[in-house]
Amino acid sequence: MSRFKALAVAAAALLCIAAGSDPGDRLHDPSQEARARHLFQALRCVVCQNESIDDSEADLAQDLRRIVRQQVAQGRSDTQIKSFLVDRYGEFILLEPRISIGNAMLWLTPALIVLAGGALFGLRARKPVRLEAALTSEEETRLRALATDQEADTLQSKVGRTNKAGMT
Repeated sequence: MSRFKALAVAAAALLCIAAGSDPGDRLHDPSQEARARHLFQALRCVVCQNESIDDSEADLAQDLRRIVRQQVAQGRSDTQIKSFLVDRYGEFILLEPRISIGNAMLWLTPALIVLAGGALFGLRARKPVRLEAALTSEEETRLRALATDQEADTLQSKVGRTNKAGMT
């Protein structure tokens, strides 16, 4: 059983080595390759959404790594490379988007809505509840008369039903 485990570990190690990037794709200058790798970690794979192109194995991520390496080899700065990719794929490609008015509004709008709702709730809670005015003596008299008439009508209808029920 231990031979099987050792063989499985060796196979897994071999697969991990094979899954690494192709050495032919790497830049010859180690400092340029390190700079490119740093850029890979700052760029989002647009296929995988929340993975950097350094972590992604998607074909588009491989293409983006190739583009970044080409531009690093051409001597472009990190800012120029990021600007090129933003122009081509939109700001979504940056894992950490730039600070702009549009992004600030995107992040602050929910908080502003919650604050406005809280302020509205606070204002409504502070405002005293307005009760209706009390009835005048004339209105009370009319109400009593209506209630008395209604009670009499209700009583007569009940009496009428019991008389009819007893006769049949």
